[in-house]
Amino acid sequence: MKILITGGSGLLGGKIAELAQARGDEVFSGYAHNAPVFGKAVKFDLLDWPGISETIMRLKPEIIIHSAALTDVDRCERERELAYKINVEGTRIISEASKKAGSFLIYISTDYIFDGSRGRYKEGDDPHPLNYYGLTKLLGEGFCDGCIARSSVLYGSRPASGKVNFALWIINSLRSNQTIHVVTDQFITPTLNSSLAAMVLEVGERQLNGTYHLAGASRISRYDFARTVARMLDLDLSLISPCRMEDMKWAAKRPMDSSLDTAKAAKQLEEKPLSTEQAMQRLKREWI
Repeated sequence: MKILITGGSGLLGGKIAELAQARGDEVFSGYAHNAPVFGKAVKFDLLDWPGISETIMRLKPEIIIHSAALTDVDRCERERELAYKINVEGTRIISEASKKAGSFLIYISTDYIFDGSRGRYKEGDDPHPLNYYGLTKLLGEGFCDGCIARSSVLYGSRPASGKVNFALWIINSLRSNQTIHVVTDQFITPTLNSSLAAMVLEVGERQLNGTYHLAGASRISRYDFARTVARMLDLDLSLISPCRMEDMKWAAKRPMDSSLDTAKAAKQLEEKPLSTEQAMQRLKREWI
């Protein structure tokens, strides 16, 4: 397949490119700032709308995986105009161009479209974002008539685009003997990037339409997840200090329980969502 990945140097996009290239796909990795490691590098800036359309029409990929976004939740809250241009308008342009090019579009969305009032959200549950990031991602969903793939707290064994993900932050901090404060009252379904990448590629290969919750299979608090990561690598659990969401100085509100129900994906995909235990085993192998 010919695949165009936006955010091709990111934590998810880079892993998708790696897996797709390894299996023989023709991979184009779009990037704005950090050159990708895998795939053919293609300049792809979500603020360059004419450039987006030109690139898609020139390449005419069979599959477009739109993983690029402004994902800094607090920055989205502070810089709403920028967040709207990137996450909403950029997605609209990609969607319009994908239709003209005859490409199947997979839009990577987020658990933050939900308010977190109850958790274990199914694909058909009503969205109600608490913050501007979640709102922009929800608005982006409205432009996608291919597949909407929602995920939650992505992590992996390597940094990407100069950024350290949640699991690596835990590992690096504890290895440096630093105390970390992690909330006990926010529940998530953390997702290993290699697992999500494999699920997304299957969705693309089978061209599955509709919305799928492609996340980890286990609902867990951020605090318990941090302790699980620490135990995996025999790190000092006493350095993980419990705190509550109200203690955090966040600009944007966070949902208390945005965990996703992945039963649909588990039933329909060959690549199943991983439990936290399964993901930790894979993460440790990837880490080594």
